[in-house]
Amino acid sequence: MRQPAVDDIVKAIAADTSTPTEVVEKMYREVWEAYSKEARVTDYMPVLVAKRVREDLRNRSRQA
Repeated sequence: MRQPAVDDIVKAIAADTSTPTEVVEKMYREVWEAYSKEARVTDYMPVLVAKRVREDLRNRSRQA
């Protein structure tokens, strides 16, 4: 199964959350780095990272 490109994931999250693409891209990169340090299997990393970024953005908007 083909994984979606990171750019497509970032753009989708940015559009869904009304967040600038640059902010989402930075968050995605940071979460990816944190998760990849201990990941043994990376097949689901794009899904897990995208989920975490969305959750973090939701939590930010609730706190504001």
